[in-house]
Amino acid sequence: MKLSSKSSEASINLLALKPKRNLEWESREDDLVTLIIPKFKSQYLVKWFVPLLAKPNIKVKLDKFGSFVWRRCDGEATVARIGEEMAAEFGEPLEQLYERIGKFLAKLAKDKFVEMSE
Repeated sequence: MKLSSKSSEASINLLALKPKRNLEWESREDDLVTLIIPKFKSQYLVKWFVPLLAKPNIKVKLDKFGSFVWRRCDGEATVARIGEEMAAEFGEPLEQLYERIGKFLAKLAKDKFVEMSE
């Protein structure tokens, strides 16, 4: 599976990438993950508005599949290895898993919640 960038003609092999978490998170009692997303990124807004807010962060609860992938985004495991571990854990075909993982990681990378490296 390859991802192509619109701005360049070079393609990137998704399976060789190593995602690394770039966001705070917490583990829930049911062994699922909750992402902690700041409402504001601008230092100016953080300085002036966050003290006025009851909750300065948004909490996003991941399902069992998202939590499984998120826990393995340590910068060491490749997407291929995460998919293999996920197939062994949940017993789903690899082709569907890689598509699901690819979409999930693309969304996380777009929002800068993970960094992808080779």
